[in-house]
Amino acid sequence: MSTSRLPALFPLLAVLGSVTALAIGTSFAKQLFPLIGAQGTSALRVGFSAMVLLLVFRPWRWSTTRVDAGAILRYGFTLGTMNLLFYMALRTIPFGVAVAIQFSGPLAVAMWSSRRPVDFLWVGCALGGLLLLLPLGQGSALDPAGMLYALGAAVCWALYIIFGKRTGHLRAGHTVSLGMLAAAVVVVPVGVAHAGMALLDPKLLLFGLGVAVVSSAIPMSLEMAALKRLPKETFGILISMEPAVAALLAMGLLAEYLTPLQWAAIGCTVVASVGSTLTSRRATTGIIT
Repeated sequence: MSTSRLPALFPLLAVLGSVTALAIGTSFAKQLFPLIGAQGTSALRVGFSAMVLLLVFRPWRWSTTRVDAGAILRYGFTLGTMNLLFYMALRTIPFGVAVAIQFSGPLAVAMWSSRRPVDFLWVGCALGGLLLLLPLGQGSALDPAGMLYALGAAVCWALYIIFGKRTGHLRAGHTVSLGMLAAAVVVVPVGVAHAGMALLDPKLLLFGLGVAVVSSAIPMSLEMAALKRLPKETFGILISMEPAVAALLAMGLLAEYLTPLQWAAIGCTVVASVGSTLTSRRATTGIIT
């Protein structure tokens, strides 16, 4: 019986594993910022991830049409820009908060597919979470530039989901490895220009390799496998746990303690996502039956 349930549970387990690995890897990556900056850290993460994925999946074994190549390039360029913007945001705002802001991207994808009246409730909840992060009250103000970087990463994350779904007919390893290679073309030159020869330090290279495997190679592979089995809106909702997981792990690994308002903002994001999932699932069930 457990074997028969495994295919149905696999997407959930894949997304859960992706969220946890990403949070742990990113928490460790942030420790490199004082040495090579956010740009250099992003270059190590994306560059090594591309190398690892290419060696593991060997995408040259499969043919790539011109149309598919264009889709993979859009997917990869968006992925690279998202990684760079997110790491730039992490320089000045807490990890959990950055994830909550960035998460508005996949949440928007989920909301866009359904415009029923109840969805306005979840939109309002998500917007309320973002408003709680603005310096309007007595809470500690977040850096505006960091918030803008996180919002830019949110836009890229939404596009990443859309472009990733368009490559769903390809093998997951094919798309992930070539997509990460395209992402490296975007990110690595920026990191080299910022950090220069510091990137060649053997200890940093070894640490960067570990970060790449944990925070990019593993999550990306799991996410693409899940995307092939799920509609893009469902995928966007399943990762609703990510802001909370990121905040909890950052508290233990980075000693980043959030204010009550910031926790409330993360809670609003998660509630909006879960609520959208439940109502979307009911609507789909009603149409099918």
